[in-house]
Amino acid sequence: MKRLALGASTLALLGGVLAGCSLAPPYAPPATPVAAAYKENGPWTPAAPADAQPRGQWWAMFSDPVLDDLEARAEKANPTLAAAVAAYDQARALASQARAGLVPEIDGTALNNRQRRSDNEPLRVGGPNNYTTNQVGVSVAYEIDLWGRLRNLARGAGERAQASEADLKSARLSLQADLADDYMSLRGFDSQIRLLDSTVTAYERALQLTQILHNGGNATGLDVARAQTQLSSAKAQLTDTQASRALMEHAIAALVGESASNFSLAAVDKDLPQPKVLVSAPSVLLQRRPDIAAAERRAAAANADVGVARAALYPTLTLDGSAGWQNAGAGNSLLTAPNTFWLLGPQLAGAIFDGGRRAAGVRASKAAFEQASANYRETVLNAFRDVEDQMALANRLAVEAKDANDAVTAAERTVDLANIRYRQGVATYLDVVTAQTAALTAEQTAIQLTTRRLQASVDLTRALGGAWS
Repeated sequence: MKRLALGASTLALLGGVLAGCSLAPPYAPPATPVAAAYKENGPWTPAAPADAQPRGQWWAMFSDPVLDDLEARAEKANPTLAAAVAAYDQARALASQARAGLVPEIDGTALNNRQRRSDNEPLRVGGPNNYTTNQVGVSVAYEIDLWGRLRNLARGAGERAQASEADLKSARLSLQADLADDYMSLRGFDSQIRLLDSTVTAYERALQLTQILHNGGNATGLDVARAQTQLSSAKAQLTDTQASRALMEHAIAALVGESASNFSLAAVDKDLPQPKVLVSAPSVLLQRRPDIAAAERRAAAANADVGVARAALYPTLTLDGSAGWQNAGAGNSLLTAPNTFWLLGPQLAGAIFDGGRRAAGVRASKAAFEQASANYRETVLNAFRDVEDQMALANRLAVEAKDANDAVTAAERTVDLANIRYRQGVATYLDVVTAQTAALTAEQTAIQLTTRRLQASVDLTRALGGAWS
C-alpha cells in the first residue's frame, strides 16, 4: 500500500512539473502592411483624433429623432442580431466547458440493488442466489495537463468566444449601418416625391395656360400636346418613386423586426445635415474594426489548436480515485468502518501505433493556422480598401454636389427666361419644355447626390468600425 501511494505521489509530482509545458507555438498577430496615412483625406473626411466621442450611437450625427427611434427598435427586435447574441452565448458556454477540464471532476453515487445470481453462472463458487447491494460513495477523475493540451483547449475556446463577441459587434454595426442607409434612401425618395408633386402642379398650370392660349389662337395644338406629354411623364415618375419608397419602407420594417403590413413612416419635409466623418491613423483601424478583431482571435485560436494536436503525440496522465461504503443489506448499518472501500491509482496511456493519425492532425492544425492567418490579412486589406473607397466617394460627391447645385440654379434661370420669351412670342413651347425638363433632371440629380453623400457618411462610419471610443 505504501508502495502504491509513493508511486502515485511521484507521478503526481512529475505531472505538476510538466504541467507548465505548452506545445503551442509562440503567437503574434499575423503581420500585415499598414500605411502611415490614408490617401483619400479631404475636407469631408478630416483626419483628426476623436477618441472622446462615444462609440455607440454614431447615427446621432444626423440629428434625426426618427432614425434614433428606429435604431433603438432594431436593437431590441431584429432577428439577425438576436441570432448573433445567441451564437455569442453559445461560444461563452463552450469556453466555460473547456475551462472546466482544468480542474478535477468529482461525482457522487448512491445505489440500492436487489440481484439474483444464475445457478449456472460461469466459475461460480458458493454464495447466495439472492442478495442486496447498498453503496454510497464519491469518485474523482483528474487529467494532469502534462503538455498543455487542456490549457490550449481552454485558450482556444476562450479566443473563439472573443471572436464570437466581435462577430456580434459586426452584426450590430452592420444592422445599424444598413438601417441608416435605407433610411437615407427613404428620405431621398421623400425629397423626390416633394419635387415631383410640385412639378406636377406646375405642369398642370402650364397645360391650362397653354390650352387657354390655344383657344385664343396664340398657341398651336402641338404646344398643348407637348404640355400634356410633359405632365403625364411627371405623373408617371411620381408614381414610380412612390412605389420605390414603399419598398424601402418595407425593408426598414424587416430590419426593426416588424411586419411590413403594420409598419409605416410618415414623410418628413426636412433635409438632413451632411456630417463630417473624422478619420485617424490607419493603424487605429486594426483595433476598431470588429471583423478584424474576430479574424485575429480565430488565428490565435488556431495557434492554440496546434498545441492541442501536438500534445496528442505524447502520453496522457490521469489520476482516478473513489471511496465510500458498501454492504450486502440484511439490516446491517451502511456507514461503518468495515463497509468502507477506496481506490486510488494513476494511469499513464500513450499511442504505440496509430497509422500516422496524430501526426496528420498536427499537419492539419498547422494548415488551419495558416488559413486563419491568411483570412486575417485579407480582412485587414479589405478593411483599408473599404475606408479608402468611402473616403474617395465622400470627397468626390461633395465636389459633385456643388456643381449639381450650380446646375440647378442655372436651369431654374433658363426656365424663367424660356417662359418669358414664350409669352412674348419670340420662342416656341419646345424651348419651355426643354428648359423645364433640364431643370427637373438637375434637381433630381441634386437630390440623388444629397442622398448618396448621406449614405457615403454611413458607409465610411461602417468602414471605420463605428464611432470613436
